[in-house]
Order: sequence, then structure tokens, then C-alpha cells
Amino acid sequence: MASEVREIGVGLLGLGNVGSGVVKLLAENAAAVEQRLGARVVVRKIAVRAAEKRRLVDVDKKLITTDVNAVIDDPSVEIVVELVGGDSEARDYVLRAIHKKKHVVTANKALLAIHGSELFALAESKDVDIYFEAAVCGGVPIIRALREGLASDRIQELRGIVNGTSNFILTAMTDEGRAFEDVLADAQKAGYAEADPSLDVDGIDAAHKLAVLCLVAFGAKVNFDDIYVEGLRGLAPIDFEYAKKFGFIIKPLVIARAHEDGIEARVHPAMVPERWLLASVSGVNNAVYVSSAALGNSMYYGRGAGMMATAVAVVSDVFEVSKNLLAHASGARPVRGVPTQKPLPIRDMGKLSTRYFLRFAVLDQPGVLAQIARLLADHQISIAQVVQEGKRAPDKPVTVVILTHEARESNVRLALAQADKLSSVVEKTRLLRIAE
Repeated sequence: MASEVREIGVGLLGLGNVGSGVVKLLAENAAAVEQRLGARVVVRKIAVRAAEKRRLVDVDKKLITTDVNAVIDDPSVEIVVELVGGDSEARDYVLRAIHKKKHVVTANKALLAIHGSELFALAESKDVDIYFEAAVCGGVPIIRALREGLASDRIQELRGIVNGTSNFILTAMTDEGRAFEDVLADAQKAGYAEADPSLDVDGIDAAHKLAVLCLVAFGAKVNFDDIYVEGLRGLAPIDFEYAKKFGFIIKPLVIARAHEDGIEARVHPAMVPERWLLASVSGVNNAVYVSSAALGNSMYYGRGAGMMATAVAVVSDVFEVSKNLLAHASGARPVRGVPTQKPLPIRDMGKLSTRYFLRFAVLDQPGVLAQIARLLADHQISIAQVVQEGKRAPDKPVTVVILTHEARESNVRLALAQADKLSSVVEKTRLLRIAE
């Protein structure tokens, strides 16, 4: 007589796009999951804000509740999938779930970036799993690659494109030469950008993801508020024209490096050499380029958002937690993938040493270029290349573009602060870092 199949109960907090994708995927792949796992994954309850709202998937109304605690407290729910977003309510829900000895799967990068240390410490003390593959790059398995595939290696650096909205905007500006505001409006119409796009275009979403990547890659507890963040506003078509002339593509990068005195962590648009693999990552796609001591360079690429891409990552985590449950190995492995969590500081951005693209708008007067060059030299900034363009006309600005050799960020900032006060400089100087 065949033994009864073990059932693993799942409770969802949230039934939006991603939650709907999770329900759809679990239903469509139920047989395959059961065959691979040797157990049946069953959705027991789903908490929503409005019970009568139309859903993207058909769900038995008996599963729906507006009471989050009804999901967390249900004894048949072993895995809580948190998909409500934000960092305040979600923190309370996840803490309660962990205290109840429920395992947690989340796609919430803000939650982990801000409260991750607290949640992970409690989970380890309760022998509870927290999995969060979907929190960074949607369906791209970068968290699993760092925690498992590269577990025997030492991560030295990572650079990536982790926000699809920003990448869509900069790809369109590169290909079409259009203004930021116009492309953003199109992205909003297409559903790639929110009505309030601040989280995406101002780099906050990418910074949340970078904090999570630092935690997994370096085992580093970082203060999210200390990460340097610079958004896309202020980029103009002329910047993309010059980038192309010099052999670069402008991309919205996250960059992290391990140093002896802390973690270098920054989010900003950067000029990337056209030959780089990251330069070819276009549209809403994501990619993370990892440099490690033994393997060298590797890149992880794919769809960074969307219902099914993110749902695939969530359900994969549910599968992994279920395997741990069946093997009685829950909580046996540190959730960070490293045995200790080092309280490493974020390095001061002023210590950065890199090359720079500087775009000046100046009045075409004798001695202006020499004045700027002298000012840069006074701050130990060496010029690699200069281009001056624009028709000569009284009181009309011309464009002067300077590419520097490697220079210190603090020196560049001081130099530009002084340059922008010159009577011949008529606009705030545009600075872009060159990633090489």
C-alpha cells in the first residue's frame, strides 16, 4: 500500500502580481514539484487587503482572508511567503512568523536592506529559514549563485544593473537620443515605471538591492543610509552623444568592493566601455558581474522583474525550504551563506579613485580652458582628453568635455565646486564616473 504523500502548507501575505504568479506556478507545476520533492506543496491561506477585489488568478474564496495573523497562526502553514512590500508592516509580519517558528520566503529588498540583520539573527536563534532570491534581480538566481555556487570562493567585487526601469530609460536615451523626461513618460505608459518613479530613477530601489548583495557576497552588515546613491535626473542627450564618441555606454550601475577598511558600495549612472558585457544589457533586463579570487569573472543575466520571473524565484525558494523541512535540516545553514556577519562600515565616497567624464558649459572667452585646467591641476587631477564644441557667439555657452586620468573623488568634488563658481561657467558641471 502506497504511503500517504506529505503535504507542506504555504501561506501568502499578498496577492498582487507576484503573489498571483506564485499561485499560478504552484498550480501549473504541482505534479512536477511533487515528483521532484517527494511531497505536495499546498497553498493553505492567503492574506489580502480587500477580499472582494478582482484577482489575476482564480483562487478558492475559502483561502482568502483579510487577517494576516490568520495566515501566520494557522498550524497547517509551515512556510510564510511575504509579498506585501515596504519595510514597516512587513517587518512586523516576518518577526511574528519567525517567533511562531514559521519559515519565511520574501521578495522584499527594502525589508532586508533595512531590517535584515535583525530578522536573520532572530531566524538563526529559532532555527528558521529565510530565503530571498526574488529580492534582487527577480528571476536571475544571483543570491543562490553567491550563497551556493561561489560558496568556496572569495568575492572581491560585483558590478551590476539591478533596476529594470532605470536600464530601460538609459537604453532608450542611448538608442534614440531623447530627453529623460520624455523617455520616463513612455516608461510609465508602458507600465515599466510607477506614477511616482522616485524609487527607481533616484536609485533607492537599486541601493536596497545592493545592501542585500553586500550581505550575501561579503557577509557584511552595512548601514543602508551610508550607501552612496545618485539617480538619473540631470542626464541629458548630450551626455549620451559624448559617451558614444568616446566608446562608452551609460548604464545605471551598482558597485561593491571589499577593502580592508570597509565596503565600497555605490549606486550611480556610469560610463561603461562598449566592449563590456554589461554594456549589452538592454531594456528592462538585469545583470550582475561578479569577480572572485579563484573563478575570476562571471556574469548572471536575465529578466529582473515581472509576474512570472519573480514568481519563479519565489517558488524556487519555497522548494528549497521544503527540502530542508523534509530533511529535518531547517536553520542548519546560516541564512547569509557565511558563518559570521561582520559589522563593516561603508567607505567614504571621497576615497574612491577612478576616471571621470566632466562636461562644462562655459562662455567662449580667452583663457577659460586654461583656467579650468589649472584648477584641476591644483587638485591633482590629470587631464587625459579635452573636446570643445559649439559655435562661437558672444555670451553663448560652448561645451567643454574633459576625460580625466584616475583621480580621487574628494579632489574632483572640490575642484568642481570651485569651477562652478567661475563667472565663465554658466551651468552646474556634469560629472559621470567611468567604470573600468
